[in-house]
Amino acid sequence: MKREEVEQVRQEAVAILQRANIVLSEPERSSMEVADFGLNDIRNLGLEIVVYENNDRYCAKELVLFPRQMCPQHRHPRVSATNPGKRETFRCRWGEVYLYVEGEATADPRAVVPARYRPYVSVWREIILRPGQQHTLEAGTLHWFQAGDQGAIVSEFSSTSMDETDVFTDPNIKRAPVIS
Repeated sequence: MKREEVEQVRQEAVAILQRANIVLSEPERSSMEVADFGLNDIRNLGLEIVVYENNDRYCAKELVLFPRQMCPQHRHPRVSATNPGKRETFRCRWGEVYLYVEGEATADPRAVVPARYRPYVSVWREIILRPGQQHTLEAGTLHWFQAGDQGAIVSEFSSTSMDETDVFTDPNIKRAPVIS
C-alpha cells in the first residue's frame, strides 16, 4: 500500500472509533496498523489494528473493520513445547461481526466472501457477535471473520500475540505490511 492510502484508511478507522465513543491517544492513532495482508485490497480484506498492550503474558487490541471487510482465514499454531499458541477472546464493541470457526457449517451464513478469496475459506460455523457479546477461541482453531454492513469494532484479549507465526490458508498472504 502507498503511505497516503495507509493514512487515509487510518483516518477512516479513527472516525469509526469516534462514532463508537472509543477514544484513542495520539500515539495509539499514529501507530495503528493498517493490515492489507499484502493483497492491496484493503476494502474487502484487511484489518485496522490498535495494539494497547502486547507482552510476554497477554495482549489487548482493538480491531476495526470497514463494512463487509474480512480478516482472512487463519490459525494460531503451537509456538513451542511450553506455548500452545494464541488463545483469544473477541468482544464486539460496535456494529456486527460474523465469526467463522470449525464445526458444522451454518446453512445460510451472513458473510459475503469475494470470489477471489472463496477458495481459501473452509470453515463455516457462524457465530454472530453484536455489541456486548464475545467468543473465545482456543489456540490452533481455524477461523476468519467479516464485519456486517456498517462495519464493526472488536476488542481482542489474548495470550501473547506473535502475528508472524500465524498460518493462513491463502498462500498469497503476507502478514507484515508493505508500505511504499
